[in-house]
Amino acid sequence: MEKLSKIGVGETVTIHSFESDDIFLKLMEMGCVPGEKVIVEQVAPMRDPISILIAGYKLSLRLEEAEKIWVERL
Repeated sequence: MEKLSKIGVGETVTIHSFESDDIFLKLMEMGCVPGEKVIVEQVAPMRDPISILIAGYKLSLRLEEAEKIWVERL
């Protein structure tokens, strides 16, 4: 497993778990749930924020949020 913040552009991963319940509740409301497929679409030059494609829409995450999401490569 890796943190979402370490995944490169164009890679596809699956959400495994979250480090904290606070981030879990926030992201769950936006469709980020364990088992959901994520594609990293863009990363800003300083790596913050990142843009992902999840559940049919684009979502921008701050690096600190992506650091709290554990993913598995497909």
